[in-house]
Amino acid sequence: MADRGARRTLLLAAGVAFAAGAAALLWPPPGGSAAAFSPPPEDVCIVPPPRAIAAIPYDPASGLGLHAPRPVPPEARCPVCGMYPARVPRWAAQIIFRDGAAHFFDSAVDLFTYVEDSTPFDPRYGREEVAALFVTDVGGQGWIDARQAYFVTGSQARGPMRGADLPAFSSAAAAAAFVAERGGRVIGFDAVDAPLLKALRGANHPH
Repeated sequence: MADRGARRTLLLAAGVAFAAGAAALLWPPPGGSAAAFSPPPEDVCIVPPPRAIAAIPYDPASGLGLHAPRPVPPEARCPVCGMYPARVPRWAAQIIFRDGAAHFFDSAVDLFTYVEDSTPFDPRYGREEVAALFVTDVGGQGWIDARQAYFVTGSQARGPMRGADLPAFSSAAAAAAFVAERGGRVIGFDAVDAPLLKALRGANHPH
């Protein structure tokens, strides 16, 4: 009898511990405020979970156009590397899809990586679903249409992954001034070809 009672007590304790763990995984609860979310301060680069990171749906109450750039939600994670783009606002990028859903990226390199082949990251939203691409002006001018941006490659600048990246600018003059100070060369959207992207990916995602 005593053994049976001890076993019952152990099983009850295990059940309580399991329930507490499950509650922790589900916090914050569905519908909770996104503003309350705070990524861990030690976060640098997080490998994404085995499942794809879902695109964030369009919110009609935002007052923004269906395909307009939007603020990066603090809970959004880059579908390529798993980082929180809101932590690196000078480098953040975003893709807006035809239905208004969006993916957010920690840098232009990961945006280009997704556009090249989205299948490993989110098979639901491929290149044919893309309505708009935006990158952040490193000089503080806000969002830029990525197809109109001026990128700098080969500079001394290091992106969120601590590797070579593609700082973006809204004007050729600003990009040239950056090159004069930090080195590299100015290129346009179409010049980010497969060999360049492969080299940049290797510097940022060596695994």
